[in-house]
Amino acid sequence: MNRYRVLIADDHPLAREAIRSLLEGDEAFEIVAEAENGREAIQLCDEVRPDLVLMDINMPQLNGLEATRQIKKSHPEVKLVILSVSDHVADLFTAIQFGAQGYLLKNLEPDDWLTYLHALLDEDADIPREMAGRILTRFHNGSDVSGDISPDVLTPRERELLAHVAVGATNKQIAEKLVIAENTVKNHIKNVLVKLCLQNRVQLAAYAVRHGMQAES
Repeated sequence: MNRYRVLIADDHPLAREAIRSLLEGDEAFEIVAEAENGREAIQLCDEVRPDLVLMDINMPQLNGLEATRQIKKSHPEVKLVILSVSDHVADLFTAIQFGAQGYLLKNLEPDDWLTYLHALLDEDADIPREMAGRILTRFHNGSDVSGDISPDVLTPRERELLAHVAVGATNKQIAEKLVIAENTVKNHIKNVLVKLCLQNRVQLAAYAVRHGMQAES
């Protein structure tokens, strides 16, 4: 089993203690550092090179969103998950645009936290649809926010991949067309689903068609 090195960034000691207690109960995680603010999180990332950063948004000196942007610029390989107690969707979209791979509401059940983190870190796993739906529902009371998200949040490679999804191509077919590994296709699709706040491949295809992204069949 892979053991993931984790940095926790949160200005509240009790919050850090709760997160540490939760993750220490799972042998897949090792807490290697804790930060009280965004600047300290950036410094510790340089020093300990974690696999995963759990980043609170509202922190002194430097907030979690700006810390996320700087960490992903210097360490693009680090997985970064935003922690939030609010349902402010704008913060989520900003975090995704800054490079965060995921987001967790602090009041989710502990089992949901672990399920989500394992799915995010395991490149062969998909985040369970029920889990994704539950998080999105908590963020925006079940309303559809995907129509407000511009394709500008996608990278050129993600747009290219989405164009093939729009015409019904399978992961294997997309991999052959783009000359990349099938697992790489899966990972791209997971990231696009998060960025666009969508839950499945059908919604992805509809989004691509709606925005004029269709490959030649």
